[in-house]
Amino acid sequence: MTSSVSFRITRTAEDLAQTITALSQRLVKLEQRQEALELQLRQQQQNLNAVPDEEISTLEGVEALLRETRELLESTAPMPEPEMAEESSQNHAWGQEAETEASRDVA
Repeated sequence: MTSSVSFRITRTAEDLAQTITALSQRLVKLEQRQEALELQLRQQQQNLNAVPDEEISTLEGVEALLRETRELLESTAPMPEPEMAEESSQNHAWGQEAETEASRDVA
């Protein structure tokens, strides 16, 4: 009877050892798979955050055009206010002359 108990203990220990080995192998495979998925996720996030070189050069070109436009606007001298006021009064006077001539034609 002692030999049968000993056999069962040995058999159970062997089964447990095989089960532990199988579980360990599965755990290693799952960890490797998890690492691969995490690496893939990081690469996808980097690709989403990365701006293509072509787009960067296009944006730099737009920025240069904006700078040039601002420089042109700043270098263009605006008309002084007194001249604008004179032109406005001249235009108003010309309009009155035209109205006067039109009213003469009607009369």
